[in-house]
Formats: sequence, C-alpha cells, structure tokens
Amino acid sequence: MAIDTTETTSASPTVHSPLGTRLSTRDKLVLFLLCAAQFMVALDFSVLNVALPVLGKDLGMSRSALQWAVTAFALPSGGFLLLFGRIGDLYGRRRLFLTGLALFGTASLLATFAWDPASFLTGRALQGLAAAAIVPTGMSLLTTTFPEGPARDRALGISGTLLSLGFTVGMVAGGVLTDVLSWRSTMGLLSVFALIVLPLAPGLLPESRTPDRPRLDVPGAVTVTGGLLALIYALSTAAERGFGGTDVIVTLAAGVLLLAAFVYVESRAHAPLVSLPMLRRRTVAWGNLGGLVTFSMMSTVIFALTLYLQETLGLSAFETGLVFGVQGVMSAVAGVYAPKVIGRFGARRTLVGSLAGQGLFVAGLVLLNAHTWSVWLATAAVSLASMCHLGAIISYGLTVTSGVPDEEQGLATGLVTSTQQVGLTIGIPLLGVLATTSSDLLAGVHTVLALDAVIVLAAAVLVAAGLGRDRSRPVEAEALGLR
Repeated sequence: MAIDTTETTSASPTVHSPLGTRLSTRDKLVLFLLCAAQFMVALDFSVLNVALPVLGKDLGMSRSALQWAVTAFALPSGGFLLLFGRIGDLYGRRRLFLTGLALFGTASLLATFAWDPASFLTGRALQGLAAAAIVPTGMSLLTTTFPEGPARDRALGISGTLLSLGFTVGMVAGGVLTDVLSWRSTMGLLSVFALIVLPLAPGLLPESRTPDRPRLDVPGAVTVTGGLLALIYALSTAAERGFGGTDVIVTLAAGVLLLAAFVYVESRAHAPLVSLPMLRRRTVAWGNLGGLVTFSMMSTVIFALTLYLQETLGLSAFETGLVFGVQGVMSAVAGVYAPKVIGRFGARRTLVGSLAGQGLFVAGLVLLNAHTWSVWLATAAVSLASMCHLGAIISYGLTVTSGVPDEEQGLATGLVTSTQQVGLTIGIPLLGVLATTSSDLLAGVHTVLALDAVIVLAAAVLVAAGLGRDRSRPVEAEALGLR
C-alpha cells in the first residue's frame, strides 16, 4: 500500500482546491475517475456472486469448485496489494494505475468469453492482479491530488462509501444481468467500465511518486506477498479438503513463517512497506481490526446467502438480486445517518456498537430454513446487518485516522485501504467455502452464519476493550463532509 502520499512529482500540474472552497471542475473529474475505478473493483468482488450457480452449470464446475471463482481473484488481489502500492510510490502511481486498468479490461474480456474452467479462472486471477495495482495507486493518486483538510476528507469519504455501495450494486446488477442475458454479461460489464475509465485517465491524472526514490524493500515485498498468498491458499484448500492434507499444512506453516519474517524485516527496513510504529497506536491497531472483521465477515454472509436463496429456496438470479437490492437501499440510508450517530456518540463507540449490531443480526440468519417465508427473514436480517456494517466502515476509518499527526495521515489512510481490500479478500476463503463443501447446503450455511456472528461479536468485545473509553469529539463526523 502506498506509504508516502504527501510528496509528489508531477508530469502535469496537480490542481488543488484551497481549503474551505468548492472543488474545481477538474478536481471533480479526477474524483469521478478515481472513484469509478474503485467502484469497478468493488463490483468485481460481488457481481459474480449471484451468478455462481448458473456459471458452475455452464462451465461444468462442481459446487465445491465454485469458491475458486472467488478465490482466484482473491489470491492475487490480496497477495500483491502492498507490493504494487510500493512500486507505484517509487516508479509512478499513474503509470501503474493505467497498466492495471488495461490489464483489468483485458482480463474481464477473457473471463467473458471463457470456454472452460481453466480459462475462466485465469481471467479471474488476472483481474485480481489488476485490482492489486488499481486500488493502492488509485487511493494514493486521490490523496496526492486533494490537499490535507476538508477537500481530502470529503474525497476519502466518497471513495469509501462507493467501495461499499459497489459491492451491493454488484449483487443487484449480477442478478439482473444473469437472468436477462447470461452470467457472461457480468464480466462484460467490468470490461465496459475499464474502457470508459482508461481513455480519460492519462489527460486528467498527474504522475506522482516519492521524490527521493528510496530502494524497494525487496525482502519485505517477498515475505508479505508470499505470506499472504500461502495463507489464503491454505485457508481456501483447508475449507474444501480439511487441514490434514500435506499441501495445506506446508502452505499454512509457510504463510505464518513468512508473515512473521515480514514483521522482523519491516522493523529494520529503512523504507518499510508498512510502518510498524504506526500499528502500535491503539486507535490504528484496534480500529483496523474492526475494519478487517466487518469487511471479511459481511462478504461471507453475502456469499452464503446467495447459495441459500438460489439452491435451497429456488430463487432466480434476478430475485436474489432484488433481495440484495433492498439491502443496498438500507445501506444507503445508513450512510446518511451514520455520520450523525458518530457526531453524537463518537467514532469508537459507534464502531463497537455497529460491530455488535452486525453480529446480532447475522446470528438471526441462523433461523433460516427451507420454507419460502425465510426469504423475508433473510431480506430483513441482512439489510439490518448491512446498515450496521456501513456504520462500522465509516467509524473505523475515522477511528484509525483520529489523533494521527498530519505528516502521518498518509500512512494511516494506507492502512485503512489495505484493511478494506484484505478483508474483502479473506472472508470467503476463510468461511464461505464451508457452505459449498457441505453435503447438506442448508446445514453448511447455518455453520457459516453462526461462526460469522461469533467472530463479529468477539471482535466487538475486543475492540471495545482495546480502544478503552471513547474521548472522540463530534467534529470527527464533520470531517467527512457528510453531515
């Protein structure tokens, strides 16, 4: 992830809006372009979910193999995130951003016209690799384009909200496109997004990089990338075949050892990928834990419910999309009121309360059964859980960045973005595949939802204890420009 976002060398002038003034037309166009790219990646995390059962039948993939449609994207997008962010810092963020967009569009076309599981999974893996380049460089370009203060805070708030909204819109769009056209149209939509954004980017985005060009932290890059890849692969494979396999044991041990080595390397690196002193801040450490849990566990709920609604209740992809459409509307409502709640109770208490609410409503989903009335329970519970989820998203970002000196805001923001992407990446491999590999799908869904709820509620307790008493001030919410 981008570490230094305050120092810039530009191939074209960067247009900054003075603090307290309205954004210029160019600023708005830049914000639109960068948010569109982030929205596109968020769509990719979810647009295929409701199409998985149909896709599996078309390409001849078993239910247990369907999780690889998600994991093939998750492995490179999570594994290469920090490495590509740092490469962008050193060698040009716009250059890597444009490369990622071009690769994303090409990979989406490959997935659209896939003729067998191997070609489809190759396209998904290349999409994930492209996302690992687009997300950190896009966020760094945003923070270097907009100056410290209200302009940047508003831009970050819009970007974060669209990231969450994109996940929900993807569910609805995926259902509609799969039912009206085919599952292939969900991948085609992503290539259209890339074709829209890519031609606009060169003329609007200034090049930026760290001016002193420190050497790339190669040991850190190798250990964190290898560690994340090994860990995600091990969890995905273990959920499918159990933890007894030799490959699972070896890759799991390798992942843990490599991540431990990464911590050791970063503590001694002159230009580390991740600032360990920053992670020692209580608000940063516990705030990011809350963010990691809310993102990973909510993506798991969506995945499990998609299988349940279509395979247990027999809903079409379009009807499944409508269920998640209600969820999207309720999330939008939460986005309006969450800053007001934060303004009254503070970011930390809102984070803890939102996590607790998300866990409790997910626990209610364990009551789902094979009767048709369960669709109403599923719609209500996932919508209410998503409202709490959005509250957790906004409040954890404010918690992590509150009290951080201006010169370290770039580091804190980078960690927030890393947490979002890693959270979206690990949830389904960690728990979601328990549903796809169970001989009884309904029992598997119940197991996933129960474990999900327990993890979120445990995180709420840990975050509350870790953060201690909330002394945050109401002005935090105003920083987002959403009140």
